[in-house]
Amino acid sequence: MNLQPRIQTIAQKWLIGTPITMSIANNKTRELWQNFMPRRKEIKNSLNTDLISMQVYDDALDFKDFTPNTPFQKWAAVEVTDHTNAPKGMQTFTLPGGVSAVFNYKGAASAFAPTFKYIFYEWLPQSGYELDKRPHFEVLGAKYKNEDPESEEEIWVPVKQKSLN
Repeated sequence: MNLQPRIQTIAQKWLIGTPITMSIANNKTRELWQNFMPRRKEIKNSLNTDLISMQVYDDALDFKDFTPNTPFQKWAAVEVTDHTNAPKGMQTFTLPGGVSAVFNYKGAASAFAPTFKYIFYEWLPQSGYELDKRPHFEVLGAKYKNEDPESEEEIWVPVKQKSLN
């Protein structure tokens, strides 16, 4: 596998959506999106039609220690022009700006594991970057088709220059 990311700096973004706490072993992604999708049109100030799937990890987490039972918060959300007027039962989130490695993934969502391993265990250690303590997210745009092998999405991994120590 030889996915080469683009390195991109983004400004702070505002999101509105719904979070759920889960782990890989106790995957609640389907439940999260089944609850969010029927309500997404209630968000009146969406910036575009893209969906955001975001993972918020504990700041103390070292991904070398990540296991299938490591809990994290997963969001189903959309980017908005401002985070006022969130529909009842939804929450707002301010995604900090910063540098990200952006990978274009093509394939079924369930076949992502080898790409995950490549990004975190091959590409990242060999790059001049290390993980930054910000949320990870995927942009599910017009070409996203969930389990279709032709589905496309962007994987945004927060990074910063490796420290010299």
